[in-house]
Amino acid sequence: MFHGNINLATALGLKELQSRIAAAKIPPSKLDETLNLATWNVRDFGKKRRRPESLHFIAEILGQFDLIALVELRDNLTDFHEVLSYLGPSWKAIFSDYDLDAGGNRERLAYLYDTRAVRFTGLASEAGEPRRKVNGEYLPELSFWRSPFLCSFQAGDFDFILLSAHLRWGDSEAERQNELQLLADWVDKRVKERHGWDRDIIVLGDFNIPSLKSPLYKAVSSRGLEMVPALAKQDLGSNLEKNKRYDQILHYPTFTSAVTDKGGVLDFYLSEADIPALYVNDPPAKLAFTFEMSDHLPIWVQLKTDTDSEKLDEIIAKATKKP
Repeated sequence: MFHGNINLATALGLKELQSRIAAAKIPPSKLDETLNLATWNVRDFGKKRRRPESLHFIAEILGQFDLIALVELRDNLTDFHEVLSYLGPSWKAIFSDYDLDAGGNRERLAYLYDTRAVRFTGLASEAGEPRRKVNGEYLPELSFWRSPFLCSFQAGDFDFILLSAHLRWGDSEAERQNELQLLADWVDKRVKERHGWDRDIIVLGDFNIPSLKSPLYKAVSSRGLEMVPALAKQDLGSNLEKNKRYDQILHYPTFTSAVTDKGGVLDFYLSEADIPALYVNDPPAKLAFTFEMSDHLPIWVQLKTDTDSEKLDEIIAKATKKP
């Protein structure tokens, strides 16, 4: 981490944050063996400038992982690039563009990754909606408010695709359910494509799903996507109150060899009473705090990236399978 010349208040805040990070018990990753993957909605990141200490705090949190899907990155990237500089020269970023309408909310999706642990392998695309021909034009029947963003990566001998999404929020559960179903259908078709880039796909981001019992979760999991076991077995939430499962990390159970039993939530907030321990000078009220840090907590899993033995077993099994 490259925090540089910081003042006393920021240093004290970082020490407090480090103690909260330690409480999350995130195991260190091992080169070519494991990878720490996270997703985090950093509320309206770039809509307006954050306090200098907030950028150091955000960088400290991101630096606990090797690869992060960042949600609600806005059009102005000034603060984002400053955070990237604190992470250091080995860190890179790939991000989408933004739409100008209200549905797009000028939001980008981004991947930040430590090149010492993981590399980008070339595929970067927004997920386009299925289209049908109408009067000579190919038009979508249903649209994503904010287009999901996918990229391909490799860590160790595990190559995979991440698809990050920020699904709509609103009073109409039916509209939200339709968009989640659209996402599930899109991923299902891509996985089955003969010449698809990779079938190991992890879907993550802010899906605005309150619980695993919600019809919204049933929609996104209707084509076989499942929450990774390390998160599914825990009673956790990714909002500050820790009672809503808005954010997800989903996978197909066909490549379970890459999924470990380690995962959780990084609680940098604790409670409103604990805000002054981070912001020693002029601590913000809770609402203002959510625009300095976020109203979401990062969720994370550790992946196994040394999958060579399982791949060899798969090749042998296919070759020796009786007709």
